[in-house]
Amino acid sequence: MTENGFCKHRIKASYSDFRVKEKKIADYILENPEKIIHSTISQIAEINGVAEATVFRFCKRIGFKGYQAMKIALASEVVTGMTDIHETIQKGDDESLVAEKVFKSNIRTLEETWSVLDSIEFKKAVDIVLMANRIEFYGSGGSGVIAIDAHHKFMRTGIPTVAYSDSHFQVMSASQLDENDVVVLISHSGKNRDILQALEVAKEQNATTIGITTLAKSPLSDGVDVPLYTVSQETEYRSEALSSRLAQLSIIDALYVNVSIGRKELMQQSIKKMRNAISYKRI
Repeated sequence: MTENGFCKHRIKASYSDFRVKEKKIADYILENPEKIIHSTISQIAEINGVAEATVFRFCKRIGFKGYQAMKIALASEVVTGMTDIHETIQKGDDESLVAEKVFKSNIRTLEETWSVLDSIEFKKAVDIVLMANRIEFYGSGGSGVIAIDAHHKFMRTGIPTVAYSDSHFQVMSASQLDENDVVVLISHSGKNRDILQALEVAKEQNATTIGITTLAKSPLSDGVDVPLYTVSQETEYRSEALSSRLAQLSIIDALYVNVSIGRKELMQQSIKKMRNAISYKRI
């Protein structure tokens, strides 16, 4: 995980997994960001009635090297005026206003996801896919739809590819992979039991793994060879997982376009064959 800001979002994304003392620290940071950037770790520990080691472990848990790194990231949000501009949809909003807020929310999701996208890790993902003999996309529930979309796109590259949303198919197919194959696992939470099981099976076969998941630390982000992160906001009418779909699609699109550039001639041949194959279906 890269230390490039979004301290408050990382806290919110991991909040439900925090222990009691960690939630106390999280609440204080979210409610008093300006005070944090002028306080020492010992002061924060004393105010919240916890040990300095607890504060340090909290910072590590949300992806920072320590308290100072977290404080610098938080300061960048405070100094640049990076406030929560997401407008919550209200019951009395008319159709046009609701649409405007949804569009603005989507724009923010993409901007924030772009900001946390690690260019080194992303290039690594592109290079891995370009060298793959086979690509498999796994996702459950809503993420399964993203996996199917990815399959539909990457089919054009000429690289053999499949997508599975069924957990049994995922592990069965993963068991047949080898070191020349790539699996892209998509899970907003990064904690889906079925996806994690498929990850373990793929790793046992020495397949290379790429994960698309939320910015919060998770078993998926820790387990894959290349983690790619998304950022999204939750509202009363729209879950964080639902908002993340657009970011997941955009990462898939960015991967696809880069791979397409790298396989331009082969891709043109593949698309020509596909167009010929489906031409009879058109009136």
